[in-house]
Amino acid sequence: MMKKTSVSKQELFAKTPVPKALFTMAIPTIISQVIYLVYNIVDTFFIGRTGNSYMIAATTVTLTMLMMSVALSNLFGIGGGSQVARLMGKGDIVRARKVSAFAVYGAIAIALTYSLLILAFMDPILTFLGASDATIEYSRSYALIVIVIGGVPGILSLTLAHLLRNAGFSAQASIGFSAGSILNVALDPLFMFVLLPKGQEVTGAALATAISGVISCAYLLAAYVKAGREAPLGLSLKGALTLEREQINAVFAVGVPSAILTGLFDLANICVNILSAAHNDFVLAGMGIVMKVERIPNAINIGLCQGMLPIVAYNYASGDHERMRDVIKTARKTGLIVSFICIAFFEIFAEPSSQLFLSTSAGDVESAVFTVSLATLFLRIRCIASPVQFLNYHTSFCMQAMGNGKYTMLHAFVRELVFYIPFMFILDGLFGEAGLASALPVGEACGAAFALYLLHRMLTGKYKKRGSV
Repeated sequence: MMKKTSVSKQELFAKTPVPKALFTMAIPTIISQVIYLVYNIVDTFFIGRTGNSYMIAATTVTLTMLMMSVALSNLFGIGGGSQVARLMGKGDIVRARKVSAFAVYGAIAIALTYSLLILAFMDPILTFLGASDATIEYSRSYALIVIVIGGVPGILSLTLAHLLRNAGFSAQASIGFSAGSILNVALDPLFMFVLLPKGQEVTGAALATAISGVISCAYLLAAYVKAGREAPLGLSLKGALTLEREQINAVFAVGVPSAILTGLFDLANICVNILSAAHNDFVLAGMGIVMKVERIPNAINIGLCQGMLPIVAYNYASGDHERMRDVIKTARKTGLIVSFICIAFFEIFAEPSSQLFLSTSAGDVESAVFTVSLATLFLRIRCIASPVQFLNYHTSFCMQAMGNGKYTMLHAFVRELVFYIPFMFILDGLFGEAGLASALPVGEACGAAFALYLLHRMLTGKYKKRGSV
């Protein structure tokens, strides 16, 4: 059975025409990303029905903590998953199985650590992230349930999905997130507007998210065990503990830069929150709405890149670099087309897109209208960044697929610390909140130019990768 499935995946990665192979892998991952996006923004959508800008501001604060969970999942999910794909390309099934087990147990350990740290230092962290006296109670309630209690299943789910995807089981990963998201959509209004009293909508949303996350994790774990009968996906604790140092280093060589990349993105969001909150809670709420809306094109393009990664990794390890380049070029063209379509859509429909997340006919109508007007302005400015933001994702995933942690980490630091965050403070100081919104397209454009330079060096052979694949 193992041999049959391995041949099938080899056929897909090595011989299937590039567009077909890419979209076979990418479509489920795009669906998975969009569904995961829905899973994360559905709370904001239903909370927005209350017309309470302070509740929206509170979910903006906790979004950063939630995204840090994604960074931690990348450490073992992308790090372990890309190494599994490369080992499959080399035909080393035994080591691939050990690597996958190491990734699973590593994810559980780091998730538990993160949850306990958030519990111990919750109020100082929330205050630092921009919570005010008017929003901290809402933020605390959401963080306790979703981040502390739901932290382990949340991070484990993302890790399992990455491992399934890189072993060629994209559809199973997508179904797992689909089930969780659909359940979350169903449970949100039940907990928010039926089971809990008025004023407890944030707590209700958090409970719905945590419960659906546990169920999604259970499904993905079952899918992982089933896929392990056919693919090199293991759960042996002994295998994880006896994994060679060389393989552990290979996991961290990609996983650490990927986690840092997402962590630096979170750091940038923290700076956005702090600068927004320094204006007022309405600017924070408006920026929070936009950061949810703009994740729609990001979700599509990240899904495309995640579908691309195992094919690039496999062909890089097998030595078919011509096919690898074809996959990279096809993914790049597709992502740019999606990005420009999204710019046109958001420029035209910025206001109705913002109103999806905050009702202007309920609660404090005047505050809600003002918040939506700010979100509309921010969205029209920030959506311009979509193409260059995609190029940053695309080149980073390419470097991760080739096991180049050095360049991935360099790109992450330069993108956020040299370009985006400094532009954020400079433009906010010069032009206020509009300048703060403008920092994204400016910073991402500079980051993309640097990323393309790094990838060009790799693909033209000017950079000789050190260490084993």
